[in-house]
Amino acid sequence: MKKLMVFCLMAMFIYACSSNSNESKKAESTSEVSVPAGNDASAYDEHRGEGKFTNVEIGEKLDPAMAAEGKLVADVKCASCHKMSDERLVGPGWKGVTERRKPEWIMNFVTNPDPMLDKDPALQAQLELCLVRMPNQNITDEEARQIYEYMRENDGVK
Repeated sequence: MKKLMVFCLMAMFIYACSSNSNESKKAESTSEVSVPAGNDASAYDEHRGEGKFTNVEIGEKLDPAMAAEGKLVADVKCASCHKMSDERLVGPGWKGVTERRKPEWIMNFVTNPDPMLDKDPALQAQLELCLVRMPNQNITDEEARQIYEYMRENDGVK
């Protein structure tokens, strides 16, 4: 069982490393995501992150259907690296993330991780702990919103 776990972790690491170069080439060829010109970290907004989400309207109450869809997406694209507790797996745990970060930042990060990893000092510090860059999982805008709602459910929003 331990050998299987080690093999799976190594496979995820190799996949994460190899997919970054392909995803960055895809990101360069698409114009959907608005990225400021240059790689100027001084223009980076640490509260919003970098990406297309500038003002996300979130209701006070949880949308259970959206959270359920977010769980399905997260189980496929996120759960191999993230736990719902504060415990680190490959990446950090998700507990309390919606209390620490704005929805725009979270949704920009899950849809646009590479530029944010290059510019955000907190993400760079986290990268030093985790040692693996978050791969671009090609999460759509709708999936990002669903994942955010699932995170809110995990953080106790009713």
